[in-house]
Amino acid sequence: MTQTPTAHSSAQEQARAHFTVPAKHPMVTVLGSGDALLRVIEKAFPAADIHVRGNEISAVGDAGEVALVQRLFDEMMLVLRTGQPMTEDAVERSIAMLRASENGEGDGQETPAEVLTQNILSSRGRTIRPKTLNQKRYVDAIDKHTVVFGIGPAGTGKTYLAMAKAVQALQSKQVNRIILTRPAVEAGERLGFLPGTLYEKIDPYLRPLYDALHDMLDPDSIPRLMAAGTIEVAPLAYMRGRTLNDAFIILDEAQNTSAEQMKMFLTRLGFDSKVVVTGDVTQVDLPTGTKSGLRQVQDILEGVEDVHFSRLTSHDVVRHKLVGRIVDAYEKYDSENGTENGTHKGARGRAGHKGK
Repeated sequence: MTQTPTAHSSAQEQARAHFTVPAKHPMVTVLGSGDALLRVIEKAFPAADIHVRGNEISAVGDAGEVALVQRLFDEMMLVLRTGQPMTEDAVERSIAMLRASENGEGDGQETPAEVLTQNILSSRGRTIRPKTLNQKRYVDAIDKHTVVFGIGPAGTGKTYLAMAKAVQALQSKQVNRIILTRPAVEAGERLGFLPGTLYEKIDPYLRPLYDALHDMLDPDSIPRLMAAGTIEVAPLAYMRGRTLNDAFIILDEAQNTSAEQMKMFLTRLGFDSKVVVTGDVTQVDLPTGTKSGLRQVQDILEGVEDVHFSRLTSHDVVRHKLVGRIVDAYEKYDSENGTENGTHKGARGRAGHKGK
C-alpha cells in the first residue's frame, strides 16, 4: 500500500490521506464481501469521509480520525500479506487497539497486525491465534513464566488458549504429557449425591476440556493418548499427593477451588513443568464461608518471581458480541447495588444451605 502525504487545511483542521491497494490484493479482501468491512470502518470513523474508486482509497476529515484510518489500512495490509483474511471482528478489534494506543490507554508496543497474526497452533484446517491484545499478552506470559493465572469473564479464551499452548508444547516435545483438571462439581466436589458410576458422575464437569481437545487434536488419537497417560483429564481431587514432572498442567474453573485446594494444586508442580490456572472470580459457586482460592491466591502470589497474573476483561470476549455487553451490564449492576452475579452477597449460599 502506498500513501500520499497528508494535506492539512488549517482553517478547518481537515486532513486527507490516499491509499493504493496493490493489485495482488483483490479489493474484496480489503473492503469485505458486500463492502461489509468498509461499513465497519465508516461507522467507527464518522468524522472522516472514506471514498473508494477502483483500487484507490481516500479519507478526508478530522486530522486525528484520518490518521487512525491511515494506520488501520496499513495494519490491515500487513495482516493480508500473511494470507490471513480480515473479518469484521478483526477490523473492530484493530480499531479498538489503535484507539487505545492513541488515547494513551495502551501500555505496550504491540500492533494489531502483531496480535492478529500470532499463530499458536494449526490443527484440522484451522489456526488458533489470539484475537485481542490481552490474549496475546496472556499467551506470551505462558511462554515466559512457569505459573500463569488467566483471570477473566466467560468467553475470553482463557482455557482455550491455554489448551492450545499445552498441545503445542506436547507436539514440540517441551513436555511429555498434558494434565487437565477442574473442580468436579461446583460446591466442593460432592460427587456422592450424583447418580451413576464415578466416571459418569465426573464426566459432565470435565466435558468442556474434552471438547477443546477435540478441536485441537485428531479425535481418533485422543483415546490412545489418554490410555498411554500422555493426556490426563481428571477432577482436582485426583491431584492430591502427586508430583507432576515434565507436564503442562491446566486447572480450569479455579474460582471454585477452596484456599486449601489451590495450595494443594500449586504445590504439585514438579521439574520441567508449566502450570496455567484459569477462572472467573465473578462466578464463584462455593458455599457461603468458603473463600475462593483464586481470589486469595492473587493476594498471596502477586509479585512472586516466575508467577504471572493475566487479567482479561469484557473487551477480550470472543464469543457473540452480546456476551461482552452482558458481562459489562452485570458488572455495572453489581457495582451499583453491592451484589455479586445479580444477588446480594452471601444470599445464594444461605439459600443453598437452608435446612442443613
